[in-house]
Amino acid sequence: MRNGGQLLVECLVALGATKSFGVPGESYLAVLDALHDTAGKLDFVLCRNEGGAAFMAAAWGKLTGQPGICLVTRGPGATNASIGVHTAMQDSAPMILFVGQVGTDMKGREAFQELDYRAVFGTMAKWAVEIDAVERIPEILARAWKTAVTGRPGPVVVALPEDMLTSLTDAPALTGPARYPEPEPAAAAVEAARDILAAAERPLILYGGCNWTDQGSAALQRFAEGSDIPVVSVFRYQDQYDNRSPTFCGEAGVGMVTWVKRLISEADVILAVNNRFGENSTEGYTLLSVPQPRQRLIHVHGSDQELGKVYQPELGIQAGPNAFATALAAGGPVAGDWSAWRAEGRAAFEAGFDLPDLPSPVDMGKVTAHLRDVLPEDVILTNGAGNFAVWPNKFFSFGPKARLLAPQSGAMGYGVPAAIAAKVADPARTVVCFAGDGDFQMTSQELATAAQAGAQPIILILNNGIYGTIRAHQERHYPARVSGTTMLSPDFAALAQAYGFHGERVERTEDFAAAFDRALASDTGAVLDLVISPEALTPRMSLSQMRDAALARNGA
Repeated sequence: MRNGGQLLVECLVALGATKSFGVPGESYLAVLDALHDTAGKLDFVLCRNEGGAAFMAAAWGKLTGQPGICLVTRGPGATNASIGVHTAMQDSAPMILFVGQVGTDMKGREAFQELDYRAVFGTMAKWAVEIDAVERIPEILARAWKTAVTGRPGPVVVALPEDMLTSLTDAPALTGPARYPEPEPAAAAVEAARDILAAAERPLILYGGCNWTDQGSAALQRFAEGSDIPVVSVFRYQDQYDNRSPTFCGEAGVGMVTWVKRLISEADVILAVNNRFGENSTEGYTLLSVPQPRQRLIHVHGSDQELGKVYQPELGIQAGPNAFATALAAGGPVAGDWSAWRAEGRAAFEAGFDLPDLPSPVDMGKVTAHLRDVLPEDVILTNGAGNFAVWPNKFFSFGPKARLLAPQSGAMGYGVPAAIAAKVADPARTVVCFAGDGDFQMTSQELATAAQAGAQPIILILNNGIYGTIRAHQERHYPARVSGTTMLSPDFAALAQAYGFHGERVERTEDFAAAFDRALASDTGAVLDLVISPEALTPRMSLSQMRDAALARNGA
């Protein structure tokens, strides 16, 4: 006999969980007690805020393809963690949030910190469930894991009543994970897709999602290169395809540049693989008309719920991205007279890296160019939300081993926890987080988590003293009426040092390279406070304008 907390942990170990992130709470003490005996099998990373813990779990799911495990207490713990659930859902990243709950004998009375988790998370997660009977732990955990990783991956919320966790049972634990191979495309559907592409004059491949394998991404690249078809990533998934391929032409997302808009709007056939059609990747649903686009649309997704959800495709194929790409590539390339179309898109992408000098003490164009030269092939970049995110998202070229962890939800504060999760997952890899000064302060306390877990990334704070994105909108819509967007911040270098990190303030572009070398050499992690002018990226010089100007200078 053992209690529910022990059975739950046994089942998680059997399913393959190796790390969990959380903040302790009295509502799930039985689970914490069971974790005492699983060191080296299922480790608990102690976080400082439930929001940071949930971000770490969401990033773990996005990076590894396995559900990120998050453990929080009831009420305030759950609501703090909700930001990570929302982010995991928007990212289509697998995650399981376990939440302590009041005892079953107190439910419905608005007991201390009581929440109805099905009501709170029902529209935010793929599934929200409460385990009222200890014997059902194995059944519900198996379903939660399966729900998180199949179809469109995403978050599951499991509520754990306190008395259920302390109840004794002799119910057997799970003995191992189930395998859920991706749905294979029908041969006739693959042939139909090939026929539509072959009839195109201006075809485009648009892809997304985090559940690509190396083999699947390579198969898609093999087909695209053999067929000479341009490829565009949806918002913040450019790391899933080799950006150095001559077929890669950019990212469709916030700050979408002119040539990417042209590729989407002027394409006559779009093969969309593994992406949901979000607002940011469609320029507010304007590049493709709703519900039936002018472009002939082939939509491939592992979940039938995504097919036809916004756009009616000419051909909808329920299949996993890797299975579909493998089947597509196996048939060889398709031929057409569109090489100039692809070459134009690629030339525009390459020319966009040639930026003018920026009016800033630290010129991020030059900083990013330096990072492209010195970072290792398998670097992991992370960021939260803000104007600063354009640098890792638009001005870094991701090779096949590099990864990007960035929130499609636009959640500030994601970058630091994501970087910590990445270092927990693979301590040997270089992890660099881009954070704005406002963005950093939303989860800066997780530097203590990083120090305690021995997971220290390099964090670049782009410090312009304002909430930059909101200021840009404010200046556009309410000129000369600045309100509520100017910040007073601490000494970030001193703060980093207080947490045991290497900390420096960089005030000139020419000082960055040496400071970054010192950051790379630090075995405690590093925070570099980069002084950025508020004028470096504003409505007067937007990302799109900068890259369009670069395109014009290069004659592409």
